[in-house]
Amino acid sequence: MKKIENIYYTAMKHPRHVLDLYLPDTDTFPVFVYFHGGGIVGGDKQYDFFNELVEKGIAVVSAHYRLYPEAAFPDFIKDAAAAVGWAHRELPQYGTVTGMYIGGSSAGGYLTQMLCFDHKYLTMQGIDPDSISGYIMDAGQPTVHFNVLKERGLDTRRVLIDEAAPIYHVTDTRNYPPMYIIVAEHDMENRYEQNVLLVSTLKHFGHVDNVTFQVMENCGHCGYVRAYNEDGKSVFANMIYTFMKQYTKGIE
Repeated sequence: MKKIENIYYTAMKHPRHVLDLYLPDTDTFPVFVYFHGGGIVGGDKQYDFFNELVEKGIAVVSAHYRLYPEAAFPDFIKDAAAAVGWAHRELPQYGTVTGMYIGGSSAGGYLTQMLCFDHKYLTMQGIDPDSISGYIMDAGQPTVHFNVLKERGLDTRRVLIDEAAPIYHVTDTRNYPPMYIIVAEHDMENRYEQNVLLVSTLKHFGHVDNVTFQVMENCGHCGYVRAYNEDGKSVFANMIYTFMKQYTKGIE
């Protein structure tokens, strides 16, 4: 495995515009671009479960993005798209890319949902959103994110659906790539219910076969991300690997 830390993914070289690249010991691999959680006010791009994905032949890109209070909507979404754009342009120099997956947890799940459903962000990076191999949406907020509500001076408990809400952009005019939507049984207040609504809305628009929905029983918000099974293996890494293996040739 090869790890390259703190690569700038934009020309402006903002201190939050950095990513870490984890490369497997092979010249042919799929790529998983991951965005951390933290409510768009904090969080870090380093997770141990990346190592297990790399061991299975998956390259990982883990990116920072701008945060509140410096950032404002939609800065962090544009940053996420720019990180994917970097991966799309630069990874071929390291080997043959067999698939590109985008995922994130909590706030990173919200960013992932926005990149999936509001096509303009990836389009601005010269990427066809429907060319992405799959999206892993872990405990994201499909309505307007609570800290976007705070930015607007609104009660963060409110449920709003507008251009800042991923679910607002769901349509039947696009053929979405496979989606893996994850939420905890005992997630943040109203997070479980909102993800059920997202799944129901996707199915209402005819997206049935490409949606996998998993409820993590007896878990709190993202509690499984850093959890290990009885064999000492990452629970979350295995979930990601199992999903990606369904749609990518060449994964062990």
